[in-house]
Amino acid sequence: MKIEYPITFFYVRNLEKETSFYRDILGFKLVLDQGWIKYFALNDHAQLGLVDASRGSIKASEDKPVLLSFVVDDPDAYYQRLKEAQYEKPVPEPVTRKDIGIRAFIFEDPEGYKLEFQKFLK
Repeated sequence: MKIEYPITFFYVRNLEKETSFYRDILGFKLVLDQGWIKYFALNDHAQLGLVDASRGSIKASEDKPVLLSFVVDDPDAYYQRLKEAQYEKPVPEPVTRKDIGIRAFIFEDPEGYKLEFQKFLK
């Protein structure tokens, strides 16, 4: 037995807006479109799936007790990308946390899921 890769699913109310955010603003590659489920490659070993909550097995809720963290080589580049796209929600500038050895920022996607872009410092 072998696990090929994990897929994290977000159940969303506005699939079109979420798809546009991940594809057009963050630049993630849409690798499979099943109509009411969209799959984005995060790398060769993980995917993010967006599911239309009106059709999925889990319903969307206001409370989103999830943080999806992306380890990247340059969190400042993602911050700049969001600023240039004039993203509708507040995006705090990346900060360096010497106590835990990261540079990162956390913000919400259009549906309220918390996303973090971070780099481990050497």
